[in-house]
Amino acid sequence: MSSVPAAHDGSPRVVLVTGCSSGIGRATAERLAAHGWTVYATARRVDTLEALAAAGCRLLPLDVTDEASMVEAVRQVEATHGSIDALVNNAGYSQSGAVEAVSVERVRAQFETNVFGLLRLTQLVLPGMRRARRGTVVVLGSVGGKLVFPGGGVYHATKYALEALCDALRFELAGFGVRVVLIEPGLIRTHFAGTAVGSIDTGYAAAPDGTSMRPGPGSAYGRFHAEVARITREAYERGALAPLLGTADDVARVIEQALDTSRPKARYTVSPSATVLLFLRWLLPDSWWDRFLARTYVRPGDSAAR
Repeated sequence: MSSVPAAHDGSPRVVLVTGCSSGIGRATAERLAAHGWTVYATARRVDTLEALAAAGCRLLPLDVTDEASMVEAVRQVEATHGSIDALVNNAGYSQSGAVEAVSVERVRAQFETNVFGLLRLTQLVLPGMRRARRGTVVVLGSVGGKLVFPGGGVYHATKYALEALCDALRFELAGFGVRVVLIEPGLIRTHFAGTAVGSIDTGYAAAPDGTSMRPGPGSAYGRFHAEVARITREAYERGALAPLLGTADDVARVIEQALDTSRPKARYTVSPSATVLLFLRWLLPDSWWDRFLARTYVRPGDSAAR
């Protein structure tokens, strides 16, 4: 068991974790609670967190797309403990679809959760961390912040944005004793794939009169979307990278390691798939990377892809 650095008064450190209803968030909350942290596990619906209460976590409602919800969650933790020692920004989701076929409303929703909510919550905890002259902000990014798979343009854009935010925050906060850590998982066995596939545009939209369906932007990408859905599912089941997948527990373990060291790295990759994918993207020029992807994915617009 690792040694959790204690607060100045000897009490356990306090961590706020978002998106704890399942997957990486839940595994992280469980692991940190088991290793002596005072864990505030959060989700939009507290009833999804009952198992974490039994694991020793304290539960709070928190919706990263709702300003009042974020303000109140931070207020409650700071009212009890003075400041938050660590924030684990985990809440987020993926959607798939050709960029043209994803509605602007869905793009905004993706950025609200994956980027704007994360940024705002970080802003809310930083004054307390600066006053305490200590703290760690952990951001769940992805290898998808350094490379793009077909059909994932909007999701990848949110993860690229997190790379920039972490680079900026790391420099801006170092002088206050606040550390910033970016976690870059590869393929992880969670509900991620199902959510992404379920969001793909079917290609048709309601007509203005609401009585019929008309071809929408997604209709030009029919076969492409079908192939993206198939490949995404297979990648987590029996594809070439399936043996290299990680688990939510793998990510939680790396987060704990980053929080427990006095000098964490700026970035941590998780899972063998992350290592392989990042190496390939570094090695291949853009044109070769596109050819590499074309060996697996059909190209929209090609006659065979319609």
